[in-house]
Amino acid sequence: MALIACPNCSSEDINGTPQADSRLLIHCNDCGTEWLRGDARRDPGRPALQTIDSLHADFPTPAAVRHEIRERVAALQAEFLLDRPEPDPEVAGYRARYQELFTRDGLATAPAEDLLHFATSSTLASPGNMSGLNRAWKTLGADEAADKVRESIGHLLHGPETLRLEDRLTQLIGGRAIGLPSFNKEPLLTKVLCVVEPDRWLPLLTYSAATDGKKEIAKLVFDLDLPPVAKTTWTIGRLATWSNDLLRSLVGNDIPDLQEAARFLLWARSQPAASRT
Repeated sequence: MALIACPNCSSEDINGTPQADSRLLIHCNDCGTEWLRGDARRDPGRPALQTIDSLHADFPTPAAVRHEIRERVAALQAEFLLDRPEPDPEVAGYRARYQELFTRDGLATAPAEDLLHFATSSTLASPGNMSGLNRAWKTLGADEAADKVRESIGHLLHGPETLRLEDRLTQLIGGRAIGLPSFNKEPLLTKVLCVVEPDRWLPLLTYSAATDGKKEIAKLVFDLDLPPVAKTTWTIGRLATWSNDLLRSLVGNDIPDLQEAARFLLWARSQPAASRT
């Protein structure tokens, strides 16, 4: 029997992060409740404890972008919009279809073939190599695999209200035994969010990648340094969500179509340095 259980939901699935004042910040992986354990050492010179709210407050904001960088990005936006590509005609219908399927009621009866198509299609954004998911689909059979995908999507979108979206995303990506493991990848889960909240989520499906992750785009386009992923503080779900919201704030007002905004960011991050001055 575990020595510590969550005071809110009694779960024993918890982890602790040592704080500078010698206490442990305990986090419940089931409901998201956080509490402190132990006695604090009184030392005003030590840094404050790191809760999810304090971490979010420390995450870079649009105000951190320097004036000259803003001017450079504005010039790049003007250049990009002179020759903007035509929108993909399939996206609107695709998004509407899956918005319906991913509701609580729609998900329960979402056809297996539609769920597989969502995972393997490059419409809206490409999630990358899906060979692992295709193997799992064949091994389990379409019905069982589809049930597990429904469980994954249901937890992400309609999971416990006490657990923030950021932490539900971390659970799935981090290997929690929920749904289909080969579906619980950052690109696919982010694509689900892009469909359901198209006015919030940019179709940039990874936090960190060689040059096209949100972390790298923030640096290359806005000269912002975002933190690396950590297991218990800067978790992947938090960083994926907060970096999305940051980039959305930086470009969404000028380019409100977020698929077009994502294309702009990918274009801007690859412009020669001379074009950025």
